[in-house]
Amino acid sequence: MPTAALALGVFAAIRVGGAAVLALAAWWAGRSPVRVLGHSWDSVWYLAIARHGYGRTQIWPVTGLVQSDYAFFPLYPALVRLAGGGEWGGLLVSWTAAAVAAVGVYRVGELAAGRRVALLLVALWAVVPHAVVLTLAYTEPLLVALASWSLYALLRERWLLAASLALVAGLTRPTGIAVAAAVSVTALHALLVRRSRAPGVWAAGLLAPAGWLAYVVAVGAARDDVAGYFAVQRQWGSRFDGGRATLSKVWEVLGGGPVALATAVSALLLGTAVLLAVLLFADRPPLPLLVYTAVLLVIAVGGAGYFESKPRFLLPAFPLLLPLAAVMARARPRSAVVVTAGLAGLGYAYGVYLLVFAKMPL
Repeated sequence: MPTAALALGVFAAIRVGGAAVLALAAWWAGRSPVRVLGHSWDSVWYLAIARHGYGRTQIWPVTGLVQSDYAFFPLYPALVRLAGGGEWGGLLVSWTAAAVAAVGVYRVGELAAGRRVALLLVALWAVVPHAVVLTLAYTEPLLVALASWSLYALLRERWLLAASLALVAGLTRPTGIAVAAAVSVTALHALLVRRSRAPGVWAAGLLAPAGWLAYVVAVGAARDDVAGYFAVQRQWGSRFDGGRATLSKVWEVLGGGPVALATAVSALLLGTAVLLAVLLFADRPPLPLLVYTAVLLVIAVGGAGYFESKPRFLLPAFPLLLPLAAVMARARPRSAVVVTAGLAGLGYAYGVYLLVFAKMPL
């Protein structure tokens, strides 16, 4: 069996198991499994856009938040609409994208560190605590599908393909700008440092951020405000503060005060992500992986917003798991299987807690 097919099989087995556990827990709790998987939190907004287009605003009198659906990028709801709309349409798009993403993650890992590490990279990505999102009607699977294959094309110096995928990734969610940054910075490095004369390098560097910029400009035009998109994000409580809000919340957790389990886990996962980033950068992987991961980390840690969502924002940062995958690759196969199975069990339990019992936003 080709290793890429094996990686897809491992990913599918882990995530199908997670979806089954979540569906059973929802059924036991008297909730519709399809509603839990396909109509939770942000999925509600995406499905509404798919059905009715943009223009919905929700006002919360208690908090003063004014939430506009312009905060959500258009590619995913457009695909859901093409898939028939509704929960099943959303799940079909997400599950298909997750499968494409798993193979893309494998291919990137294979180029960066070899087949064994790549296989373990896919397995680890499938079992991280917030991997439950990969089986929901959310945009992360679509972003990773586009990002991983854009990075793969970039590592193979297929400039225009990488830039085209980055452009489309920029229409998926705000953090899609990380894919464009990887392409543009790598193109600039190729031109200035390597003195590359490869065709398409200039075009790739300029084309990559066009999707993200196009949506930001479109929101500004719709709201008659050049900075309209960023105003929408501020109304949602999201802004970039350099990490002050994140550090404040982490300090609150470390102080031992009463905090929700999801808050404590989020603080732990953010700390782990920073540590893994240090290990990753010390190994000096290819420049595109460094830029892509660094931008995602800066956005997640430096942004002020709903703290418990930050680990989800880092889910596309799969290169962070390369150091762990490399360590596991040096261990006995049985040990790697046991560790992966244990992490999968913890991830299943945490996903059930978030979506069925705690009913916390992701």
